[in-house]
Amino acid sequence: MFRTFTATVAAAALLALPALAQPVTIETATGPVELEAAPETVAVYDMAALDTLDALGVPVAASIGNIMVDYLTQYEGDIGTLFEPDFEALYALGPDLVVAGGRSASQVTELQKYATTIDMTTMGGDQYATTLARLDAYGKLFGLEDKAAELADALNTQLEATKAAAEGAGNALMILTNGPKISAYGGGSRFGWIHGALDLPEAVADVEDTTHGEAISFEFIAEANPDWLLVIDRVAAIGAEGDSAQATLDNALVAETNAWKNGHVVYLNAADIYISGGGYTSTMNTLKLLEKAFGGAAS
Repeated sequence: MFRTFTATVAAAALLALPALAQPVTIETATGPVELEAAPETVAVYDMAALDTLDALGVPVAASIGNIMVDYLTQYEGDIGTLFEPDFEALYALGPDLVVAGGRSASQVTELQKYATTIDMTTMGGDQYATTLARLDAYGKLFGLEDKAAELADALNTQLEATKAAAEGAGNALMILTNGPKISAYGGGSRFGWIHGALDLPEAVADVEDTTHGEAISFEFIAEANPDWLLVIDRVAAIGAEGDSAQATLDNALVAETNAWKNGHVVYLNAADIYISGGGYTSTMNTLKLLEKAFGGAAS
């Protein structure tokens, strides 16, 4: 009888223990990684990741101190910056998972010393496909597969609508202004997914694909004579002092281009594409803005 009682108590004790999370394997920027499913305390050092986790409704315990994306500012925290994590604050938080990527990717090795860390960089290559892949990975990790699939369907639907609006609209030149300085970005660049995903022809086919773009002049823009100018204002994105993109491009040579004459200069939301580019909401916002621009031109 005593042995039966002891076995019964032991069995009850085992049932009372919390179930251990099952491991799940997800794709990251460095390949497949096995993690415990549904981590509870999550710290985020990548704005694209924060954007997508927010869209999924995943609770985020902490992020950086200066988030320059208006729909993500509620996550501002005290764990440092993208480039300089506050390791003491991170240690005190004791996260189950740290998500890094993009600007913080170089810190992954150090972050690993304090908690399980994954690199979820979205920049480079086919960024639109990577955005969907990250969405799928987070859905799998947090048990939100249905929500992730729903968001992916919505994004793909918007992409098709934007592609339809852009069809036959002509070519485009994508530029970034940084005060008086101007850089061009081609189809293989960090912003080039817009050309690839929309089948949008490039006004200049051989733009140098570097992180900071190819430094160009007003003469370059005039010679390219694009049908559309897609403009990213870095000063606006980071809240710096300096001339706005509108002021910089108010130039006689730019005014002679087809884009300027036809009112086809599109100022992309700088924070969306420069700070949280590759995130779900950022990508959706950019596609909607471009659909409106191209669709308005066709109407």
